[in-house]
Amino acid sequence: MTDIPALPTGVVAEASLALARTTESPLLVRHSLRSFLFARLIAGREGVPYDEELLFAACVLHDVGLGTYSAGRARFEVEGADLAAALLAEQGVARADVDRVWEAIALHASPGIADRMGPLAYLTYKGSFTDAAGNTGGLSAASLQQVYAAYPRPDGDTSIRDAIAAHAARSEAAAPPFSISAEFLRQAAESSAQRNAAPA
Repeated sequence: MTDIPALPTGVVAEASLALARTTESPLLVRHSLRSFLFARLIAGREGVPYDEELLFAACVLHDVGLGTYSAGRARFEVEGADLAAALLAEQGVARADVDRVWEAIALHASPGIADRMGPLAYLTYKGSFTDAAGNTGGLSAASLQQVYAAYPRPDGDTSIRDAIAAHAARSEAAAPPFSISAEFLRQAAESSAQRNAAPA
């Protein structure tokens, strides 16, 4: 039996996970937990220093902008960053640390930028893309298997892509040109058009 990797404990960690579980689908929550575990493994492999409490908050809340508390009036990364910052401020987290988590979440879908904005933004980006894009992050097969055994992802799971497209459809501001949201919305529209055009 595979041991379940330990998650951080404490007020901030518990509040972050509670917000994710309250507002996101179970599949998105599992993605967020895998993202944290991958980020922690990558930090260990690469020797990147990090604050576990802040990394957990950033990873677990990086897609909270796709949840039920999101207004759909801005791109999901920014709405999620705002929600996370409000939660951390309520928990008494220092302003500078709140700002670092905001930045990590707001930039997590921006390769080429997130990886140059410090350890927290880098690890949040790497952890989320290791899971979402199937990039192993240089991790061993055994490490990957341990994470997926603890928090499984169904075969053919498209929940992340579907949630981003659904959020993008809520307003023009939620899908600015050339963003990942606009691209997934375009792909969803193309797929729908192809299905509708297919012969019965």
